[in-house]
Amino acid sequence: MSDMRLSDEERQDALDVLTEHVRTGRLDIDEYGVRSAKVTEAKLVSELIPLFEDLPSPRPSVLLAAPRAAAEPERVRESVLAGFAMRYALPISIAVSIAVLVLSRGRLFIVFALPVAALLLTGWRRR
Repeated sequence: MSDMRLSDEERQDALDVLTEHVRTGRLDIDEYGVRSAKVTEAKLVSELIPLFEDLPSPRPSVLLAAPRAAAEPERVRESVLAGFAMRYALPISIAVSIAVLVLSRGRLFIVFALPVAALLLTGWRRR
């Protein structure tokens, strides 16, 4: 995310945040002038990072979005695994139940218990 190009709106947001830091007394006018010039000239998100490292909240929205973007692939992978489990848990449990029914010579209680156990083991839950 740090090599993404900045939009005009993102630069304006960064300038607004710097103005807020001046208003609260964290930056003086000279510091604001230097930093705002660098924000105006910035082309990449990575160029904004050093300008806000020593400042607390608020931060430009583009800098807040960067850590979350790094976490996205993990959430996507979790949802793919959950989708896989949801899609195949029931067919697998039915197939196993039929196999157990055939092998157990008609003991029906196993047929009803096995799908429930399979669904519990796969982490099935309602959404």
